[in-house]
Amino acid sequence: MTRVASVDLGTNSTRLLVADIEGDRLEEIARRLTITRLGEGVDERRKLLPLPITRVRNCLTDYRRELESLGAERTLAIATSAVRDAENGEAFLGEIEWSYGFTTRLLEGDEEAALMYRGVTAGRPPLEDTLLVDIGGGSTELVLGTNGGPVASTSLDVGCVRVTERFLPSDPPMPTELAAAGAYVRSLLPAYEAPAAIGVAGTVTTLATLDLELPEYDPERTHGHRLALASIERELERLAALTLEERTNVPGIEPGRAPVIVAGVVVLRELMRAYELDEIEVSERDILHGAAFAAAELPEPEEGAAPPGAYTCC
Repeated sequence: MTRVASVDLGTNSTRLLVADIEGDRLEEIARRLTITRLGEGVDERRKLLPLPITRVRNCLTDYRRELESLGAERTLAIATSAVRDAENGEAFLGEIEWSYGFTTRLLEGDEEAALMYRGVTAGRPPLEDTLLVDIGGGSTELVLGTNGGPVASTSLDVGCVRVTERFLPSDPPMPTELAAAGAYVRSLLPAYEAPAAIGVAGTVTTLATLDLELPEYDPERTHGHRLALASIERELERLAALTLEERTNVPGIEPGRAPVIVAGVVVLRELMRAYELDEIEVSERDILHGAAFAAAELPEPEEGAAPPGAYTCC
């Protein structure tokens, strides 16, 4: 058994998982999520900005302290849409490696899909004709699984942060803005067919929290919950009518997620309508768990020189 840590440097949040890995078995030891908005402004400027970088660094300082106290032997930090799209993204990762001692990996869309699939499917029966949906901050990953493995995947440049910044400037968003956002999402969807779907990440887990009328997020309750399309449409109508301040005070919504939750629900609604899905299963296992399996396969960390660009990021 190997104790490892995985870190997801997402567009909207930075997450930590400490887990024990043995073969295809994973036991969670600790899991953390912090809204850091690393991708703030990336869609417009194509660059990671100093303030979001500082938020992530402060978060990683706390995470490293915790994972070391729990005895994690190696750590893999993965980066996705925001870092891919930023001109200083690779330099940022080099600086993270040098400062924190983490192994870092910048995932392309197909690699992101593969890790997500591995995380979702670990410990459950093989999937048959199932669409996996991961709505992130900068991108949305779609993976079609059948016969126990992925058969197709698509990475779309629509995430809750990106859609908010491009289409929803008003507070609350105007009907014309919501319509434009929905039309844009629909225009990018591939022609997949699947009778079932599993959703991961903050949009679907927040919707599950609201659907279950929980006072706060509880992953043990949301895991495996089935979200009906009708419920998603009702929540979109309700949340889109609220101001940001009002959404921030809704029980069950993480305050840092309130600015982007409407866009995330728009993406999910359009996906479910396009693929004629009446419901979607919520999974608390996702790319972070896939990264933990990958961390267990890493070689022992070595002392060495600073990665290229380690001092040029910020």
